[in-house]
Amino acid sequence: MKAKYCRQSKAVRTSRVFPNDTNNHQTLFGGKLMSDIDMIASISASRHSRAECVTASTDSVHFLHPITPQDSVCFESYVSWTGRSSMEIFVKIIKENLKSGERKIAATSFITFVALGEDGKPCEVPSVIPETDEEKYLYQTAPERAKIRKSVRANSNSLAQFLSLEQPWN
Repeated sequence: MKAKYCRQSKAVRTSRVFPNDTNNHQTLFGGKLMSDIDMIASISASRHSRAECVTASTDSVHFLHPITPQDSVCFESYVSWTGRSSMEIFVKIIKENLKSGERKIAATSFITFVALGEDGKPCEVPSVIPETDEEKYLYQTAPERAKIRKSVRANSNSLAQFLSLEQPWN
């Protein structure tokens, strides 16, 4: 399977923040941002694999600066690293004050997607070729994130063994 450049999976979307997108602090709802992150990351995963993809985990979402109705919000995503059937998608969220033009990294996120074959089972995906300094940095640091992901998943599976399935109202 031929490797692909990170840029081949890049997806970009810019939108405004409207009052119905904000919380009682007049900043963008975290849940809205997370939904938008998952949506754009799914495009990058599908572009890279050219297969159906499912979200395996939201590895991290780090909120760095609040996003307000005075800002536009730009989502940029691409595949930063791959396993056999999994893809690590990096999403960078940039806020821009529409009056001053000031831009800041508002949030960052790593999401893992798995590509599915026609049979609905995980299928192989191409590896990635980083080109920019940002892509190279993310690629070089990905194995450590993958190791952490594996450990967190094992811990989540262990925890699930102890969780009750009883109906809470009984």
